[in-house]
Amino acid sequence: MLMESPMELDILKGITSPRELKALDSEALFKLASEIRKVLIKTVSENGGHLASNLGIVETTIALHRVFNTPDDKIVFDVGHQSYVHKLLTGRYEEFRTLRKEGGISGFPKREESKYDSFNTGHASTSLSAAFGMLRANRLLGRNDNVVAVIGDGALTGGMAYEAMNDIGQSKLPLIVVLNDNNMAISSSVGALSHLLNGMRTSIRYQLFKQHTIKHLHRTRFGRFTAVHLERMKNRIKYFLLPNNIFFESLGLMYIGPIDGHDIDAVSSAFGRAMRMDRPVIVHVITQKGKGYAPAEQDPEKFHGIAPFDMATGMVKKNTSGQKSNSEVFGEGLLEIADSDERVCVITAAMASGTGVKPFFAKYPHRAFDVGIAEEHAVTLAAGMAAEGLRPVVAIYSTFLQRAYDQILHDVCLQKLPIVFAVDRAGLVGEDGETHQGAYDIAYLMSLPQMTILSPASQTELLYMLRYAVKLEAPVAIRYNRGALPVEIDGFKEITDVSWQKLDGLFDVNVIATGRMVDIARKALLGLRVGLINARVLKPFDEDLLSVVLERSKVVITIEDGIIMGGFGAAIARLCAERGKRAICIGLPDTPVAAASVMQQLRSCGMDEEGIRNRIRKVLYEIGSD
Repeated sequence: MLMESPMELDILKGITSPRELKALDSEALFKLASEIRKVLIKTVSENGGHLASNLGIVETTIALHRVFNTPDDKIVFDVGHQSYVHKLLTGRYEEFRTLRKEGGISGFPKREESKYDSFNTGHASTSLSAAFGMLRANRLLGRNDNVVAVIGDGALTGGMAYEAMNDIGQSKLPLIVVLNDNNMAISSSVGALSHLLNGMRTSIRYQLFKQHTIKHLHRTRFGRFTAVHLERMKNRIKYFLLPNNIFFESLGLMYIGPIDGHDIDAVSSAFGRAMRMDRPVIVHVITQKGKGYAPAEQDPEKFHGIAPFDMATGMVKKNTSGQKSNSEVFGEGLLEIADSDERVCVITAAMASGTGVKPFFAKYPHRAFDVGIAEEHAVTLAAGMAAEGLRPVVAIYSTFLQRAYDQILHDVCLQKLPIVFAVDRAGLVGEDGETHQGAYDIAYLMSLPQMTILSPASQTELLYMLRYAVKLEAPVAIRYNRGALPVEIDGFKEITDVSWQKLDGLFDVNVIATGRMVDIARKALLGLRVGLINARVLKPFDEDLLSVVLERSKVVITIEDGIIMGGFGAAIARLCAERGKRAICIGLPDTPVAAASVMQQLRSCGMDEEGIRNRIRKVLYEIGSD
């Protein structure tokens, strides 16, 4: 196992900028790659993060910075979770121990962090469009810098990548696309593109055959004649033995590869050839996700994004509570419903493991569909299935579901189709930072017609909501946070309609909280004469209970783990204003929330127990009810 050797970092410690890579010989570069892997494994084992993808792209990233002149030349990493190696090579070794920590460096490229991070990324399939935009801007401004997009085979399942390639190919501008082919996204890559790339991986034989043929022909007396027609002959050989590359070349991108992505010299040579072509080109590199660390090689999906773990065994440091996650509870509940309702099926977008639906795939493979990184397609696919009488459950993280906003509106809500959206990772998500916060789902779902929004305060409530949602003849979203809600909240009752729950008596000041904030609010209110309402249905409102609350209150305080602008609290505040009542909205600020633990993020937003208690005590003092 790689980590058995001590942490000797003679070369990496001396790398303060990518320029220093150009002076290193092959032996030194090989040692550098080994040192980088040691730092990656140690740091991610302590901080958590994306390990397997970074272990797989070490040599390719070294080659990128060895060949291109960053930061003048731009490198855009698709998704960005594989940029740890890039950060280590661009002067951030000393800061790397703070990866994903509060006040530390981000787990994704961040322009504010370094001049070498040319574009902020966190979602898939965006790199080609962004990089091509940069290239077009450079040419319009009279600059001749290179621009490189690094995209994985998983991200190529996203439709936006093909929209970009269509434009890139017809433009003839020299964008360099590096296809990092490791046959993995968050879950294993799926679909026709995966099969196409599988064919390309086996075609290294074409490269060897071509080299042998050229060498042999130049030895004959017809060598000069052959050289004149070599390009035509090469293409015929290539299309015979490697027909799949026609896919890219038909879009106008020259194809180089496949190349062993762990051979620094070979990859560097390919990048050099790509620069000299002066036209759009795709360099196809084959890498092994998790390379250099046995546990990650054996289970790259587990080590795609992983919590802190023991380096010696690869075992995740266990949650001492032993409680199941919300995703697990959801997955088990869905499977139980599917046992008795054959209409129920599940759709996810390359996140079957993370959303807890893997057991569903195992038991009912004919009713489970992973469409790859294609959220828009997932939603409209569900719409078509619902239109024909099925009950699709679409399980997608909050931050990724927002990519399909138009499809939810146009294809689902306007037709009032019965689809259940399992909005996992709602609210603050912690160390993944700004690009992954589930901060916006309340606001964007509240705006949609005929949409019901459920927000459980406990895992028991989540299960009942799922059963309720599947029976509704309308679109429903159930939003729940990463981690574990309380198993049950005192005073829980089964959900059979859109009613809220009054958890305490009503007073001059009353709090309307939702989701994970209910338990936090309850603890914050101990000993205070303040009422608490569990707003477990965000849309439509429980108008009966809301009317009673407004009648009784001098001040209404809403608490939600979503942005204040346009959220649940804003809607309540409008009703309060109409009735002359004072409203205070507590929620996430209208600025991105940086990486930290969830509790640190809540504290910084004034949404932990202490922050909420102080805010409410101030209100009580102001109205003379303290």
